Amino acid sequence: MKTIRLKQGKERSLQRRHPWIFDSAIAKGGGDSGETVRVESHEGQFLAWAAFSPHSRIRARVWSFDETQRIDASFFIAACARSISARARFDVKSDGVRLVHGESDGLPGLIVDRYGDTLVAQFTSAGTERWKAVLADALLKETGLSKLYERSDANVRQLEGLEAATGWLRGGPAAGQPEPPLELTIREHDWRLTLNIAEGHKTGFYLDQRDSRKRFADCVQRLNLRKVLNCFCYTGGFSVAALAGMRAAEQAGGQGGGVVTSIDSSGPALDRARAHVLLNGFDVAQARFMDADVNASLRQFLKDGVRFDAIVLDPPKFAPTAAHAERAARAYKDINRLALQLLEPGGVLFTFSCSGGISADLFHKIVASAGADAGVDGYITERLGGAPDHPMTLEFPEGEYLKGLAVMRKA
Repeated sequence: MKTIRLKQGKERSLQRRHPWIFDSAIAKGGGDSGETVRVESHEGQFLAWAAFSPHSRIRARVWSFDETQRIDASFFIAACARSISARARFDVKSDGVRLVHGESDGLPGLIVDRYGDTLVAQFTSAGTERWKAVLADALLKETGLSKLYERSDANVRQLEGLEAATGWLRGGPAAGQPEPPLELTIREHDWRLTLNIAEGHKTGFYLDQRDSRKRFADCVQRLNLRKVLNCFCYTGGFSVAALAGMRAAEQAGGQGGGVVTSIDSSGPALDRARAHVLLNGFDVAQARFMDADVNASLRQFLKDGVRFDAIVLDPPKFAPTAAHAERAARAYKDINRLALQLLEPGGVLFTFSCSGGISADLFHKIVASAGADAGVDGYITERLGGAPDHPMTLEFPEGEYLKGLAVMRKA
């Protein structure tokens, strides 16, 4: 077994059971890509078993802190079983669910989502790439399914020295047989939503916002909000939620005739968002779609005197790492300042950051600064985060990549 030895004092994070070892912490030693190595302190004390990555700044990712643990096929089979079993304890109102969430489930670099009878996996680390076949078989065995599609096309694979890989790992078409469907429909709460597992963002869909979409629908219903703006709408999950809230409010005796405006710069995403409106039986007259730049659109709304009762800001990742935080903070502040100015008094802003380089505390400060610049104060009615099947653990706080605030503008 190959060994890496850390520099003096660099063992402290591992003693707190943090799973990352950076290149700057290593004094000597190494291994092949994805190979399991023994990690020792400067004094030679055992710290962990980890997967080595010769190309990444995260030079090793921990599999186990138990010196007696063998890192073999049975280890990965058991890890998959534990992760999948844990999901049965979470309150997930959907047949789209995250089954494995990387470090939080003890499998660094592995993401697995289930969409009905199909699994979609991303192998984003050298270690999971090395054990891909074992992991694929274990996932199907534990779920009782037969189809697994690979979406290992995230940019992070380049940092691991790995090429992109997509296609059917298991359950693909036999000779002369048609390919299994790539277009899938899932149930989320009382809605139906579609995705293409070969083309959509991430593994095809943003399952992490499931509960925030439901909270937004409930907010629209409770406050009878009728002018809603969904920015960076992608395939319209929050738009469907808003329309569902409007319909529920009207059925309860509230005022009808509200409109949801959805903005995105992707024509195909907007086409799917329109289809989702029809799929869920909503009135298309209540849905307006704009193929446009969000920033420019917010400024134009402000110039034209347009105001909204509710706004969703769910932008793409502005800060992939902490090194990008300063530039990202300016971008987050700008869109939040504009959104707060566009809110009617008593209106509600659901604002998010999915940037790992932006902490929850920093995001709160950014939104507060945006409010100060806008001359707007508001009540933080709720802190928002990823759905429970995207867990953050005590030992890996970096798992809290998605954070959000629900802000009600003071009247």
